[in-house]
Amino acid sequence: MIFGMWDGPLFHIGSINVDHLVVTEWAIIALIGIFAFAATRNMQVVPRGLQNVWEAAVVWTYEFFTQLMEEEHVAKKWAPVLTSFFLFILISNYSGLIPGAAHVAGYQPPTSNWNVTMTLALVTFFSVHIAGFSEHGVHYLGHFVSPSWAMLPLNLIEEVAHPLSLTVRLFGNIFGEEMVIAFLLFMAPFVVPSLIMGLSLLLGAIQAIVFTILSSSYIAAAAGHGH
Repeated sequence: MIFGMWDGPLFHIGSINVDHLVVTEWAIIALIGIFAFAATRNMQVVPRGLQNVWEAAVVWTYEFFTQLMEEEHVAKKWAPVLTSFFLFILISNYSGLIPGAAHVAGYQPPTSNWNVTMTLALVTFFSVHIAGFSEHGVHYLGHFVSPSWAMLPLNLIEEVAHPLSLTVRLFGNIFGEEMVIAFLLFMAPFVVPSLIMGLSLLLGAIQAIVFTILSSSYIAAAAGHGH
C-alpha cells in the first residue's frame, strides 16, 4: 500500500486498471441514484415510504445549509452539491463497517483514500470560486487583496490551505479509524472491534457533517455580501 492506495487492480477495462476503491465508489453512487429514483418516480402530495425518507433528508440538509449560508438563494443554489457531498461521504464512511469488509484483500472505504478526499476538496475549491464569480462577477477578485495588496500572498495561501485541510482531515480520520479496526480485528476478533465500530457510526456521521459544514461556509463566504 502506497500513500493510502492499495496495490493491484481488481479487473481491467481495456488498458484501464479498476481497483476495489473505484468499484466501491461506483456502488455508492449507484446506491444513491437508485434510492433517489425510487423515492421520486411516483411522488405523492402526502409523502410515504421511500419518498418520505428522501424528502426528510433533503429538507434537513436544505434547512441546515440555509442557516449556515444566511442568504437563501445561495443555499438553494448550492444545496444539491452539498447534500451530495454529505450523502456520499456518509455512506463511504459507513462502507467500512460492512461485516467482513476488513477481511477483503484490497478493500477500503473511498474516504480512507487521499485521492478521493482530495477530489472532493477540489470540487469544493472550484465551487467556492464559481459561487464568488456568480454572485459578484469580476469584483470577486477584490477579496484577494483585502484589506490591502500586501495581503495578497496570505490570501492566496489561505485559498490553497482550504482544500488541503479538507483533504487531510477527512482522509486522516477515516484512514486511521480503518487501520485501528483492522488491527483490532486481528488481535481480538468480534470483541473490541464491535465497540470501535459502534463509535465509528458516530464518527462517520461527524466527519461527513464537518466536511459539508466547512464546504458550505467557504461557499457562503465567497458568495456573501462581504465581497
